[in-house]
Parts: sequence; structure tokens; C-alpha cells
Amino acid sequence: MSTPIAIEVNCETGDVTERPLTAEEIAQREADAAAAAAAEAERQEQEAAREAARVSARARLAAQGWTDAEIDVTYPTLVAPA
Repeated sequence: MSTPIAIEVNCETGDVTERPLTAEEIAQREADAAAAAAAEAERQEQEAAREAARVSARARLAAQGWTDAEIDVTYPTLVAPA
């Protein structure tokens, strides 16, 4: 794999400089990517938990004799996302 390149632009002069990233910049880039992946995994887990809770709540209401229409009108947050 080739070394990633940093592109620096001086807005006052318009000069464009391309240079290889330093070891520290590469390490920071990798750490940022790992943190972003972990945050996305956490977001997906939270979304799955919310969906499971929504489905469970709808099932409990349906078991008590509520129709889908009654659940949708009374509890709009339990409506399935589009």
C-alpha cells in the first residue's frame, strides 16, 4: 500500500502542496477510522434495541386486543418506520 498523501492549499496564494502523511498522521487517521466504526456499531445496536422494544410493545398491545389502527393512533411512536 502506498503512503497516503496530504494536500495542503494556501488560500491566500493559491499554492497547492502535496506531501506524504507522517507516521503520526497515519496513526491518527487509523484511530479516527476505528472510533468512527465503533460509533457506527453502537448506533446500529441502539437502533436494533429500539426496534425490538417497538415490536415488543406492539405485540403486548395486540395481545390485549388492540387493533393495528388503534395502536397507530394512540401510540404514534410505535408505528413502523417507513
